[in-house]
Amino acid sequence: MTQGTALHTIGLDLGKRFIQVHGADAKGAKLLNRRLRRDQVAPFFEALPSCCVAIETCGGGHHWGRVLRAMGHTAKLVPAQFVKPYLKSNKNDAADAAAICEAAQQPATRFAKVKTAEDQAVLTLHRTRRLLIKQRTQLGNSLRGQCAEFGLVAPQNRAGVAMLLAIIADPEDDRLPALARSAPGVYATQLEQIGHRIAELETERTAWRRQHSVSQRLAAIPGVGVLTATALTVALGDGTQFRSGRQFAASLGLVPRQEGTGGKTGLKGISKRGDIYLRSNLVHGARSSIF
Repeated sequence: MTQGTALHTIGLDLGKRFIQVHGADAKGAKLLNRRLRRDQVAPFFEALPSCCVAIETCGGGHHWGRVLRAMGHTAKLVPAQFVKPYLKSNKNDAADAAAICEAAQQPATRFAKVKTAEDQAVLTLHRTRRLLIKQRTQLGNSLRGQCAEFGLVAPQNRAGVAMLLAIIADPEDDRLPALARSAPGVYATQLEQIGHRIAELETERTAWRRQHSVSQRLAAIPGVGVLTATALTVALGDGTQFRSGRQFAASLGLVPRQEGTGGKTGLKGISKRGDIYLRSNLVHGARSSIF
């Protein structure tokens, strides 16, 4: 680092084992470029004066944002679409960190909100529920496929799966051989366990919603239930990162995608950028209110 030059912005490229650090002054001139092990990051920033630290939105970004803010630094999360235009030449850790640093210094760059540990815990409930539902669907599809080999065709819903499980549990039903009955019997135990765990997660999520007035107000909107309200509360926060409702909708990919040249602009379908899970919940909620 050049003596007498103040470090203004640092770009961090996060990795599993190493983290690349790129520092620049207020004019964008490079002052440092280092690769640190994960255990070296905290001591490195504790020794630095307060500055702006930019992190690309990715796994672990919110954690490091909280850590750096606790040290007195200004942590900002830069969405990946704002970093990509500043990536020069070949892609590597050093180039990524430099692009993050440069993107953070641009006045037009919009930043994501650093989530609290509680917010991320709520998202963990949502993600775990999604995974369990996916596993339940996989088990049901596999069970229906195996039973169809013996002529037992069931509807593609939970009632159809329950019908097949009842046939498997009935020893007097001779439509399935004994060997074919014992193997799919494992599905019954797994489906029961998954069902109980999903119910527990929904109870925890509902209890959290009752403690937050914002989530309660959101749940009162037609088409917005407990599931969407809790996810929206975490995504919105205090809402200060959005200048308008349209900007929030754009962050979820709910506004039309624009394509234009030569003064002619065409509007396409929704851009489908941002949080897929939250956008799909809002779309399904809107459909339930309309129909």
